[in-house]
Amino acid sequence: MTNLKSINTKQNAHITECMRCGICCKKGGPSFHLADKHLIDEGIILTKYLFTIRKGELAYDNVRHELLPLSSDLIKIKGKNNSNICIFFNESEKKCEIYNNRPTECKALKCWDTREIEQIYSKNRLTRKDLLFDIEGLWELVKDHQARCSYEKIKKTLQLQDNSKNAIQKEIRQIIRYDTEIRHLVVKKGGMDSKILDFLFGQPLAVKLKSFTYSSGNSSSTKSSISSMDSSISSKTSEIDSSIGSSMGSSSDSTMGSSTGSNSSGG
Repeated sequence: MTNLKSINTKQNAHITECMRCGICCKKGGPSFHLADKHLIDEGIILTKYLFTIRKGELAYDNVRHELLPLSSDLIKIKGKNNSNICIFFNESEKKCEIYNNRPTECKALKCWDTREIEQIYSKNRLTRKDLLFDIEGLWELVKDHQARCSYEKIKKTLQLQDNSKNAIQKEIRQIIRYDTEIRHLVVKKGGMDSKILDFLFGQPLAVKLKSFTYSSGNSSSTKSSISSMDSSISSKTSEIDSSIGSSMGSSSDSTMGSSTGSNSSGG
C-alpha cells in the first residue's frame, strides 16, 4: 500500500477529491482485510494476482514508518512486471480496472486526508487461513510449510551461537530446500497454477533470504552463512515426505474454485 507519509503532505492541502493522478496506485497494491474476503471467494480478484508476506517477515509499516516483523499474514495485490504499480491500474487511462470492486484500503485511502486509512490499516487483516481453512488437504499443507519454513525458525537458527557456521548453513539449506521442493510438488502433483505459489507460500526463501535483515547474536557468521548458501543451494534435492505428496493428491486445481481461474492481469 502507499506510503502514507509520502502523500499526506502540505502539497495535498488544496485537494478535496481524487484527481486520478495514479500516484497511490503506483506505490504498491493494497493489503486485504476481512471485509474483502468475498472478493477472493467469489473469484472477483483471483489468487494468482496476490502474494503473501508471511508472519514474522519484515514489512514496512505505512503508519509507523518503519520495518517491523509481521504478527500475521499480509495478503497483497501483486505489482506489474515486478514493479510497485498495482496490477489493476490502467496507466494509459489512469483508472482502476476493478474500481467498483476495489479492496477496503483503496476505498479508505484519500491522499488529502489519511485518517480513515490509518484507523483501519492494521485491523482485521485477511489471512491465508481465512481463505483456505475449509479446503481439505491444502490448508494443512500451507500450515505445515509455515511451521517448517517460518521466519521465526530461521531467525532462531541464525542466532544459535553454539552451532558452527556449517551447522547453521546445513539447517538453513534444509529449510530452503523444503520451501523450493514443495512449490514444485503442488504444481507437478497437485496440478495447481504456478502463479498462485506466492499466495500459498509467500515469496521463495531462496530469494527472500538474500535480503533477510534480522539482527543475530553473531552478525558476521550470519552474513557469511547466507552468502555461502546463495551459491550452494541445489535444485535437485531428495524427495519430500510421501505424506505431503499424499495430501496434495486430495487437492485438485478445482479445489480453489474460481479463485484459481485465469482472469484480469496482475503483477
